[in-house]
Amino acid sequence: MKRNLFASAVVAFLLPLFLAACAEVVQMGTAVGEGMGKISKQDREAIDRAAKQTAKAARPMTEQEEFYIGRAVAATILGRYPLYNNERLTAYVHSIGQSIALASDRPHTFGGYHFAILDSEEANALACPGGTIFITRGMLKRAQNEDQLAAILAHEVAHVNNKDGLASISKSRWMEALSILGSETVRKLGGAEMAKLVSLFEGSVDDVAKTLLVNGYSREQELQADLGALTFLNRLGYSPYGLTDSLEKMAREQTGGTKTGIFATHPGMNQRLDSSKATLAKNQWPRKNDPARDRRFRQIVG
Repeated sequence: MKRNLFASAVVAFLLPLFLAACAEVVQMGTAVGEGMGKISKQDREAIDRAAKQTAKAARPMTEQEEFYIGRAVAATILGRYPLYNNERLTAYVHSIGQSIALASDRPHTFGGYHFAILDSEEANALACPGGTIFITRGMLKRAQNEDQLAAILAHEVAHVNNKDGLASISKSRWMEALSILGSETVRKLGGAEMAKLVSLFEGSVDDVAKTLLVNGYSREQELQADLGALTFLNRLGYSPYGLTDSLEKMAREQTGGTKTGIFATHPGMNQRLDSSKATLAKNQWPRKNDPARDRRFRQIVG
């Protein structure tokens, strides 16, 4: 009984060290505990494994991991919305998106950028970790020219650049590591069999999909994505005013009471509009008009 109480105290003492991902320090502490006969060899090994897993959870996600998470998220979205079967329109959107991606601060990802259209009247655009980006038919209808379409895609490319989708799973990864701590120590102290380690990515896909489809990004993430979009558009030769024109239209719809699609997952249209206008004024970026782009948009999008 005393050993169990002491071991529980050791676990409580080591929790801050887990949160700091100091696996080496934890291992030193458990070695001392075992040497004093206060915890068993099995308990020490369990705590050390939990420490290593927590350290792994704390490290930045690799691009390969981001790719596989993003691919699974894309599959989840496609389970809800089918792809729109229009090769010419899809190729057009993909071409614009690829140009923007190459002009972004992160032109290359592990699996590359991919752009596709979802067959839905709901107005939305979604960026999966790693570079798969969707735009709905309903969102396409709201774009009045190629500059506005490019702005919508640039905003999503910025989310990929900023790894905003991954931010939604960081908490779940920490909780996973802590759950491993619980399963690897408390159960053993109670005499139960060693529980299997929880997968590093368990629940992560659902976390990202929920952020994209239901909860949306934070206001700060949206503002930063707008800033990135303006930069990419101007860098590529598109009019950065395509973003403010789009935001003005969406702000009017949001004021009218629309709360679904992009109005639910991309909040604060008026604040985003004001911030984008301030950025344009500060940088004195010109409004760029290209009749050839306008004609191309009308011919393909209608």
